[in-house]
Amino acid sequence: MLATLIPLFDQEMKVKAYSLYGQKKNFLLDARYLSTAQQYDAVNIPSFEVIDSVGIDTLTSEAEIFIPITNISIYSDINGQCHVPHDRIVLLMDNSITPTTDSIKRIKELKADGYKFAIRKLGVQDFEPYREILLLVDYVILNHQKIVISKAKIYFRAQYPNVSLVAGNLQSQEIFEELKEEGGYEYFEGDFYRMPITKGDTEIAPLKLNYIELLNVVNDSNFDLTDAADVIGRDTALVMSLLEIVNRMARNSEITSIRHAAAMLGQKELRKWITTAITKELCSDKPSEVARLSLLRAKFAESLAPLFEMAVQSQELFLMGLFSIIDLILEKPMDEALDMMNVSKNIRAALVDHGGPYYKLLSFIEAYEAGNWQEVSRIMVLDKIGMDDVYQAYIGTLEWYRDLFK
Repeated sequence: MLATLIPLFDQEMKVKAYSLYGQKKNFLLDARYLSTAQQYDAVNIPSFEVIDSVGIDTLTSEAEIFIPITNISIYSDINGQCHVPHDRIVLLMDNSITPTTDSIKRIKELKADGYKFAIRKLGVQDFEPYREILLLVDYVILNHQKIVISKAKIYFRAQYPNVSLVAGNLQSQEIFEELKEEGGYEYFEGDFYRMPITKGDTEIAPLKLNYIELLNVVNDSNFDLTDAADVIGRDTALVMSLLEIVNRMARNSEITSIRHAAAMLGQKELRKWITTAITKELCSDKPSEVARLSLLRAKFAESLAPLFEMAVQSQELFLMGLFSIIDLILEKPMDEALDMMNVSKNIRAALVDHGGPYYKLLSFIEAYEAGNWQEVSRIMVLDKIGMDDVYQAYIGTLEWYRDLFK
């Protein structure tokens, strides 16, 4: 099993939904599956198995979940597979589900059971033939790369005023801003929120400089607890967070100073707390998904390290994942952003030069996030990595993130 979550944002860049894409088999392992990949075990919907495995609140506590279905799985026992409230689920169709009498009847049955519907991969030539289906769906995802969605929006506003439009496959922040200004879209989807910064002279706020200094202190392999405590002392929010954690650990101990609190936490736990707390603070002026992406990449990289025969480098790979979008966080090109951080040459090679010993793992993570299962499968075959091991690493990462912010 493989699974990944892709966010859908509103105009305020708040995540309102996730698309949950899953795949059950590595089809590159057996040529017999290549021509039948879409049909294999088609009545079972992998995304529901993921939800059953980890719980919907591990994936998201409030947002809707878009679940892809096929022209076969739409006729399966969906109620038997879905064990969460139906109003949290949006069944995501594509143009493989054609507007036949049977499919329209089935959509009506499932809507009566409380599910919502979305459809994607429709070209302009499909709009009229799909009229009976479009009258039933709740969302239409318009691919910005394939059609002129501003014109399509006019059509849908006139013909289907009750349908919510999703601007999909957005590749830059500029496009997002244009479409947001234009109005008329419920959600926005694509890589636009994590596109690399290529130029910029943004001045780093003093508070962020303090956070960067603290990260550099604890990233030293043998950092001094008192040095870290002194930097923490410059920020009230960090001090309160540190004291809260220490008080939970040692309820009967009287904390006399920030240095005392740091010493009680210890070097290993202090490094772990600082790394996650600082990342969250650095991203406080960014969409919440940026901090989430940074932390998920960090933990996923650490968890994948043994599978890529780099277990010894797991902590360094954690930092690589964490800093993989530091250019977005600091609004500077990656090489300039990393000049401010205390990172190894291998991390720099992966993030700036797209090379070196760590880059394969980074590119694997990026392909996994995008649901590029063909590339993910190719790397797994070449490196003899088991699908279940990768899946468990990803699920473990989601559970770690959930527990981090309980």
